[in-house]
Amino acid sequence: MASYSTSDFRKGLKVQIEGDPYLMIECNFVKPGKGQALYKCKLRNLIRGTVLDRTYKSGDALEAADIEEVAVQYLYRQGDQFIFMNNESYEQYELTVAQVDDAWKYLKEGMGCSMILFNENPLSLTPPNHVVLKVEYCEPGAKGNTASNVTKPVKVETGAEILCPSFVEIGEMIRVDTRTGEYIERVKE
Repeated sequence: MASYSTSDFRKGLKVQIEGDPYLMIECNFVKPGKGQALYKCKLRNLIRGTVLDRTYKSGDALEAADIEEVAVQYLYRQGDQFIFMNNESYEQYELTVAQVDDAWKYLKEGMGCSMILFNENPLSLTPPNHVVLKVEYCEPGAKGNTASNVTKPVKVETGAEILCPSFVEIGEMIRVDTRTGEYIERVKE
């Protein structure tokens, strides 16, 4: 198994501590007046989401995590399980509602996504940055309310509610930023 020495430490590094995968979210180099150089790191557990604060001395090493990012396609939802297929090996993965988190709001059948695997087991899912969704239901916008920044909740084809400008109507296609959940623009077919 590969390992990283302190000179390799940087933000975004994926390491393994006591059998669990961690993502290095912060790493600061500290050189005290006398003594050995230190590396103060913040690490997020990729399974539980908890954050660790650890300090390492110069010369320490951490084991590299067996993490792989693969392209997958969303197939369907079955109760509390979301089913995905690896685009290269055609292997299927099942993720729970907790693992998918808020990404369910943007998942359409056949959509390509990115999945993180740890020891061949799915950990988390990242949908594309922008998705186009069809508006299934919304209240009609009030006439003359176009001058100010008026928004209304809109229900899209995935069942999610998104705040949109008041001029958006039922049947229209809208582009949504999956990172923030915000409306971007209307899309012409």
